[in-house]
Amino acid sequence: MGIIKVNNIKLYAYHGCLDEEAKIGSEYRVDVEVKADLRASAKSDELADTIDYVHLNYIVKQEMAIRSKLLEEVAQRILNRFFKELRMIRKAKVSVAKINPPIGGNVEEVAIILTKKR
Repeated sequence: MGIIKVNNIKLYAYHGCLDEEAKIGSEYRVDVEVKADLRASAKSDELADTIDYVHLNYIVKQEMAIRSKLLEEVAQRILNRFFKELRMIRKAKVSVAKINPPIGGNVEEVAIILTKKR
């Protein structure tokens, strides 16, 4: 078993329960971690034998572009796409963080972390 991580994917999106969040949006950071059997790719040196992190990033960008009220829903959609499109994945973890959330305090970020297994 091996791990592939794509860390600190920075995006601008329009998630949140407030009307103003839908209008002005905010900055987000997404981190993903997937577990799979990477022995074949370690031996073959072929992209076809592994999980392409470009594909992981592409899914994150597409799903983050779809507005949601809750970060939980965004993270779940990302996980669902990972498992649908990338059959090698055995386990995945997604963290979606909203930078400087509008919660009436000096808070750097809020994050939701979801995990899914095949």
